[in-house]
Amino acid sequence: MLKMWDSIPKRWLNLAGVLTVAGLFGFGLYLQYVLRLQPCPLCMIQRFVFIAIGALFLIAALHNAKQIGSKIYSVLIALTAAWGIAVASRHIWIQHLPKDQVPGCGPGLDYMLKNFPISEVWQELVHGSGDCAEKSWTFLALGIPEWSLVWYVLLGVFAVLVGWKKR
Repeated sequence: MLKMWDSIPKRWLNLAGVLTVAGLFGFGLYLQYVLRLQPCPLCMIQRFVFIAIGALFLIAALHNAKQIGSKIYSVLIALTAAWGIAVASRHIWIQHLPKDQVPGCGPGLDYMLKNFPISEVWQELVHGSGDCAEKSWTFLALGIPEWSLVWYVLLGVFAVLVGWKKR
């Protein structure tokens, strides 16, 4: 198994990271447009983090850097995944709050972007809202933020493995 791992070029492994993120993003769009689940503010941040991870994997695949460059890309991807882990963890925490401690629902993202300064919009997004406390979809007893957390960990670990690969 280790010989097979060593025989796969880093470029192809980074491309696998891109395709994984594309699949996850596609599934998010399926949840939104087919199942009609509207993303909450923290979901939108998590989407942005997945896009950033995918973009970094794509740049790493196109650049096909050698050892040091590959390690830099892997650290950048892992740090971005850590940001996603933090956001997903906050989202999970909000979903597990008692009903009386859930933050109130704020205005929609479109309204905030049109009428509020970007600093207030960002603050609202990061803090989450009552919308973020809803558990609308589950698979194997895990909701969307739990699955996001799992994928952030997997993508971050995968990036580090690719970056520190011998060849």
